[in-house]
Amino acid sequence: MPLGGPTEGGHTGARVLRSTIRAQRRRIAGASLLGMGHQACEALVPVVIGVIIDRAVVTGDVGPLLRWLLVLAVLFLVLSTCYRTAARITDGAGEHAAHGLRLAIGTRVLDPRGGADAGRLPGALTAVATGDATRVGAVAAAVPYAVSALTGLTVSAVMLLRVSVPLGLLVLLGVPPLLWLGHRISQPLEQRSEIEQERAAHASGVAADLVAGLRVLKGIGAEAAALSRYRRTSQDSLAAALRAARSRAWHDGASLALTGVFIAVIGLVGAHLAMNGTISVGELVAAVGLAQYLLGPFQLLTYVNGEFALGRASADRIAEVLSSPPAVAAGAAVPTGPVAGRVRLRGLGHGALRGVDVDIAAGSVIGVVAKDPAVAHDLLLCLGRELDPDEGAVELDGVPLTELDPVSVRRAILVAHHDAALFETSLLDNVRAGTDADEDALAPALSAAAADDVARTLPDGTATVLTERGRSLSGGQRQRVALARALAADPPVLVVHDPTTAVDTVTESRIASRLRALRDGRTTILVTTSPALLAATDRVVMLDGGAVAAEGHHGELVAAHEAYRSAVLA
Repeated sequence: MPLGGPTEGGHTGARVLRSTIRAQRRRIAGASLLGMGHQACEALVPVVIGVIIDRAVVTGDVGPLLRWLLVLAVLFLVLSTCYRTAARITDGAGEHAAHGLRLAIGTRVLDPRGGADAGRLPGALTAVATGDATRVGAVAAAVPYAVSALTGLTVSAVMLLRVSVPLGLLVLLGVPPLLWLGHRISQPLEQRSEIEQERAAHASGVAADLVAGLRVLKGIGAEAAALSRYRRTSQDSLAAALRAARSRAWHDGASLALTGVFIAVIGLVGAHLAMNGTISVGELVAAVGLAQYLLGPFQLLTYVNGEFALGRASADRIAEVLSSPPAVAAGAAVPTGPVAGRVRLRGLGHGALRGVDVDIAAGSVIGVVAKDPAVAHDLLLCLGRELDPDEGAVELDGVPLTELDPVSVRRAILVAHHDAALFETSLLDNVRAGTDADEDALAPALSAAAADDVARTLPDGTATVLTERGRSLSGGQRQRVALARALAADPPVLVVHDPTTAVDTVTESRIASRLRALRDGRTTILVTTSPALLAATDRVVMLDGGAVAAEGHHGELVAAHEAYRSAVLA
């Protein structure tokens, strides 16, 4: 899908629509040609019937009757074949277009530079990638209908000109104003559709948010407040959907009324010409048939107008996601050799961080204690280069992370967040995380995280399939599987945040000793307040008020630093 990257900043709804249509140009061209054939044949049917009346029915000649009936049969065969084939290609164009947009949105969301999810709930992004992509894809499917409808109008006008110049001119001069009125009528629909999609996306995001935190909400007794919040959001979404539906109904009704009046005028003019003897009976039948036929192309154009109105609104929303500024700059450099793993924070300032200076030797195991959760959160974002700091720098082997390609940074520094999610697959696949490693190769990581104990309690061991987000496991079991996944990745620098908060103390002590042994020679940063894990580190850095308040060995800090004791032993 040639929509460009987030750094271009040039995405607009119009550009998204043009790119979508351009990507499907072959299918659209093929479907349009077949649709033109279908509509042309449809328009010729009443003309042929008029000829049959004038040349066979009125004269009683059987020969011309049979010949023109054969022509009529061929017309029906061609128009039927063209319609079925065009419809199949058109539907394929719409589906391929929507799929291409979903890929483009997914690519933007997964871009290593991030930024697409800023200010958006996960459910809102899902709504854009599904509902909005489908609506824009429908625009690509509507283009062949528009082309075929215009072809039908053109053929009808030419045929009416052959029957009567006034009738032909009436169609040629009347269609442009009718199309302009249809466009004006569709504008309220476009505006209300955009609001409808925004409200629906927000409701989807709130629902996903509430489901993810359902256990917490039940634990604190906040179900009523959460239900009330979702009810308000859902009602807002419903109200917007009803307004959009009323607008669509008004749009379709007004368009149909205008079309009916126009066709009635054509029929009355034709009847008047026939009464004056200007046209024959067969030509009158052809004129009336063409007038009735015109209802089809006009209905198609009404449909196309509505789809374009909905598609423009959705295209604007997709453009907003694709144009989201990246959270971090691209960076061009890559590590020139094997990553040693020396990490240095120089005057690091971002959010809750205040001029943090820490030097972490390659291969060491360092503990970081943050009394404020916001400090730990901002530190993890900077270490994983999910954002660039406002001040100072994070260096890897002497090179600032801002100069490195984000993908290279993530390969060298793995940040395992506390709320890491598990997937609906086997325990082993969760630990394997997309690699080709077998169970034997993953055994050390499983053992170090005590996840092998978890596997022994499951009916099929490591082959047991976990439910969504690992909810079939307890909190401590989920933490151990997530830690095993991080250890199995074996990055040069591993940053782990509170990996054992739900694990019992005996298991936690075993994890601490095994983790240190497994990570021997590679840099490990443990952001935690766990005494067992901190006791296994070479050095502990305490952050208080966003700055370094103390450094030393865990035992020394417990003995000499009151704030450290309060944070770790409370």
